Amino acid sequence: MPPMNKYDVIVVGAGPAGLLAAGSAAQNGAKVVVLEKMYAPGRKLLITGKGRCNVTNDATISEFITHIFPDGRFLRSAFVNYFSQDIIDLLARYNVPCTLERGGRWFPESNQSADILSALLKWVAELGVEIRCSERVEKLLVENNAIAGVKSNGENVLAPNVILATGGKSYPGTGSTGDGYELARQVGHTIEKPIPALVPLETKGSTAQNLQGLNLKNVKAVIWVDGKKAGEDFGEMIFTHFGLSGPIILTLSRIAVAALQNNKKVEFTIDLKPALDEQKLDARLIRNLNEHGKKQLGNIFREWLPASMIPVFLEILQLDAEKECHQITGNERKQIRNLMKNLRFEVSHNRSFKEAIITAGGVVTSEISPKTMESKLIKGLYFAGELIDLDAETGGYNLQIAYSTGWLAGKNVRIGE
Repeated sequence: MPPMNKYDVIVVGAGPAGLLAAGSAAQNGAKVVVLEKMYAPGRKLLITGKGRCNVTNDATISEFITHIFPDGRFLRSAFVNYFSQDIIDLLARYNVPCTLERGGRWFPESNQSADILSALLKWVAELGVEIRCSERVEKLLVENNAIAGVKSNGENVLAPNVILATGGKSYPGTGSTGDGYELARQVGHTIEKPIPALVPLETKGSTAQNLQGLNLKNVKAVIWVDGKKAGEDFGEMIFTHFGLSGPIILTLSRIAVAALQNNKKVEFTIDLKPALDEQKLDARLIRNLNEHGKKQLGNIFREWLPASMIPVFLEILQLDAEKECHQITGNERKQIRNLMKNLRFEVSHNRSFKEAIITAGGVVTSEISPKTMESKLIKGLYFAGELIDLDAETGGYNLQIAYSTGWLAGKNVRIGE
């Protein structure tokens, strides 16, 4: 009988990347153990999509790649091997049907991320994968530039293949505290500095605080770095007690964080009326002001903005809410129009890893084979998921990176050599 602690494959981390890696390897006949630091597997998966879990996205491979940074082309081979329909089919086999929502986002019909985790755990259990929780991997065991196993909780666990799927540094309470970077660094891998990505932003002044809780849809956000336009997005955002959040802010936050790290000035302008250019908006304001000449300005603003925004707008513009519309000067109307098209915020800080959905940075892709996810430095060492220097916009893209890289790593482990 083989010793208890001898396996074909050790997977470090029981998140989506780790579980897909374990299942993929086990399907090929490997004896697999998953070592998970936390007391239960998949802790982070449970909180994704506010507990609903945006499983993946309906985009084509070519389109998918455009939503991934710094270079999504590295993932083409992984996506060809395992893509969105594959994970949807796997979940369906375990009675977790998914439904397509706006933006090409797939969600479980039940709206419960726990169902996704349960399906993946059933799948790997059926394949004979062993999951050991409360296991902290301290060191990779390497002999002659090849993996021999790991040291976990002070004891050696042996295997000729190790797949690191430890996650990044975001939501550290779920176990992703950057351990994988240190393990990779110990054996010579280069780590691109991890920074928070898809993270809310803190702003100067009290405007955002005064709008706290207001959710805006169909607006355009533009990010400016040292006065130059650096990106834009259209959709939904929310004001918080500290600044800005919501999908379009999170998407642009990668630009903001990188700029803040380099001590650059970061500003956002919010266009509340993106469907109207300056001329059309001006014509609408003139028409409304003329039609309601005797009305008070505070009342006519209800035609233009959400109610909670009106006092904030009037304060910024230093306009009297009781002033009658026919008394508004051309210059005051221009100021109203400009503020609607360019509500400006200066960013002071980004929030921490505790609030970041994912991590940018990680093990550099130039040291990983895109066809196998194997290390180019150490034989038998593989990488999967957020640990790699790849991150994407919101919309299910990041989870698909986890599944695809995990699957490819598991598929390519060497058994019986």
